[in-house]
Amino acid sequence: MTETTSRSEPKAKLPEYAVRITVDAQRTVAITSPDHLYPHGTRRDNSRNPRFNEKLYFLFEATRRSLTILDLGCSGGGFVRDCLNDGCLAVGLEGSDYSQKRRRAEWAVIPEYLFVCDVTAPFEIKIQMGETAASQHLEFDVVTSWELLEHIAEPDLPILADNVRRHMKPGGLWIMSVSPHNDKPGAVELHQTIRPREWWIDQFAKLGFQHLDSYVRYFNTQFVRGPKFGAPESFHLVLCMEPKSAPSIPPSTQLGRLLDAWNGSGPQKLLRRLVLG
Repeated sequence: MTETTSRSEPKAKLPEYAVRITVDAQRTVAITSPDHLYPHGTRRDNSRNPRFNEKLYFLFEATRRSLTILDLGCSGGGFVRDCLNDGCLAVGLEGSDYSQKRRRAEWAVIPEYLFVCDVTAPFEIKIQMGETAASQHLEFDVVTSWELLEHIAEPDLPILADNVRRHMKPGGLWIMSVSPHNDKPGAVELHQTIRPREWWIDQFAKLGFQHLDSYVRYFNTQFVRGPKFGAPESFHLVLCMEPKSAPSIPPSTQLGRLLDAWNGSGPQKLLRRLVLG
């Protein structure tokens, strides 16, 4: 297995125990993926949504102080950097080396927490918690995949699911947005598995993950990617291997519902353009 390691400290607010992260990957670059061969999203996307982060931390507030978060298909790494700045331990994996080579977006700032890795082949993420300590297998409270799944060929889904299974804590959540449509910005189709929502729910059930629609309702349109955030007509899934151990959903408030409705809305985006240009 090929080891990808990082040593120096990034310019971000990090938990004290995050000393050194390594990724042992059977394949680093996803050399057969259309997204690597014909870079599109990987050369332009750098998605983030602070409101999603707020709701995520509130969801886990009663059970865990500082979250561990893994972002699969991290592109520019914006979401990972926000999580680090919020005091979480976050790691991003990206199948294309386009952003890494060009030090694009957050790859120039937090390269110690962003790794090139083909998630359709086995990998292991480790953490070294001291200069003399041995590296340990790292598990995560939350795994995210923003507009990734449709880019994975159907035969590769079981390996991807197994990678997530081995890196997820009991009761952890796998949160994702999925597009059910074609994406052909040039002459090449980038989406390799184009299926409706119900098909994905059934496939993940066969792979040991149960979809929890109540958590989709809790986030209430506030995801890093989705219809309000650069991915028209996409849908969201929240998966869990052990639903009984998942965090309890806190009650919603009128103010929270108003914030969710406002954030990402047409008027909010127009006001942002007028103020920020």
